[in-house]
Amino acid sequence: MSSLPAPASLPPPRVCERARLSRDARFDGLFFTAVRSTGIYCRPVCPAPAPKAANVDYYPTAAAAEAAGFRPCLRCRPELAPGEGAWRRGDEAVARALKLIDQGFLADRPLSELAVRVHLGERQLRRLFVERLGAAPVGVHGTRRLLFAKQLLTETALPVTEVALAAGFSSLRRFNAAFLEAYRMAPRDLRKRAPAEVPIADRAQPLVLRLGYRPPYDFAAMLDFLRGRALPGVEVVDAAGYARVIGTPQQPGWLRVGAWPGGRDGRAHALRLELHGAAPADLGRIVARVRRMFDLDADPGAIALALSADPRLRPLLRRRPGLRLPSGWDGFEIATRAVIGQQVSVAAARTLTARLAQRHGHVLASPLQPGLTHLFPAPDTLAGGDLDGLGLTRARAATVRGIATALLDGRVGFDAEQTLDAFVAAWSALPGVGPWTAHYLAMRALGHPDAFPAEDLVLQKAVPADGSRLTARQLRERAEAWRPWRAYAVIHLWRDAMAAPASAETS
Repeated sequence: MSSLPAPASLPPPRVCERARLSRDARFDGLFFTAVRSTGIYCRPVCPAPAPKAANVDYYPTAAAAEAAGFRPCLRCRPELAPGEGAWRRGDEAVARALKLIDQGFLADRPLSELAVRVHLGERQLRRLFVERLGAAPVGVHGTRRLLFAKQLLTETALPVTEVALAAGFSSLRRFNAAFLEAYRMAPRDLRKRAPAEVPIADRAQPLVLRLGYRPPYDFAAMLDFLRGRALPGVEVVDAAGYARVIGTPQQPGWLRVGAWPGGRDGRAHALRLELHGAAPADLGRIVARVRRMFDLDADPGAIALALSADPRLRPLLRRRPGLRLPSGWDGFEIATRAVIGQQVSVAAARTLTARLAQRHGHVLASPLQPGLTHLFPAPDTLAGGDLDGLGLTRARAATVRGIATALLDGRVGFDAEQTLDAFVAAWSALPGVGPWTAHYLAMRALGHPDAFPAEDLVLQKAVPADGSRLTARQLRERAEAWRPWRAYAVIHLWRDAMAAPASAETS
């Protein structure tokens, strides 16, 4: 097996060694252990007997381990490891390229086009990937889709042809050849070796997938946030999970996200995604959106290390170490709600947005589940829609229609390759959309870790915590030390302020 230079994102060897020996789930996905004597690479939480240190190499990503010739462990299943969030978030070119790769960009387009989208030369982009992640972009893409295929083969009863389609392969022949070359077994052979404790016969309906995260994770707080904003007919949030309508009027479906029931060997650090009516070709995009929505690739240790230096945030981080950044399912839905929610309470914004969804959303022929009756309206529906009688001011209604039109003509969007500054500038140029709304959208629609709505009144009062109030400028200056995780500071401060009466959509 060939060795690659240790990239900057790899933890120090002594840290990797301690985490491997203690099976520390906080490091799951932050590095992978490759055993030269077996040719296998594992997660730090692998339950197999620990190999001798002399036989072990460490790699920052699964793609780096596979580029060096190692195969994924069938026991700890590297496909379940959470992503290395530091390289999939923020404005670095590598992060923006990874977001596009996670959306399947390289499935049908060349590397040169990816480089153009992130404003780099092809050679420079390849060099950055090898330096930071230990593998070239094409290698990262190949590993990602093969590991996703491996999960589908192991956890679902989808036919192999549909697994190939879901993983982004244009033909079954190419899928079989790539899988055999990388893993030295055919896809059907892997399925025969599926773990006995989860028999395939029991997994035909619904489609259930395990989505791993790095602990700690405060799932109850995530549900609390989503519950207060859930749109009747479109979403349902109960004590155990979140459900919503997805898909199109032609092919509607629904999903539910809950906690993965207990487990051993670190496998309980996961959410349970239940899918109904999803087309195989959409599975990868759905999983990527759910992972972003529930912030499953965050690294709580890195975030706490950066934010706990501030005495105002330190006790909040100790109190809720697993608080994550809650995003939304659909960018236009979040944008509509954000505009409607300007200067009104969370409850009022929810009521008004629900009225809009009930009037203009697509009504399903029959409820998919109790409470799931509508698809949220698309931009082309609201661009010229009649919004009178909903309780919206004339200005708010005009802004909603303006946003829908701007999305349709391409002036704004939710493209993964945008920087935060570019996103905020484009959205702030729209009538009725200011910096507060633009940063709120960056948080809730993009899941951007450094979005910061400094104009938020709740934040301006929450930071001093003594009854005084900072100006937006003072708040920005204070928050400079929180970069690149300012959005997490926002969530902690909003959560801390929840005991006080809420006056804005963000509270």
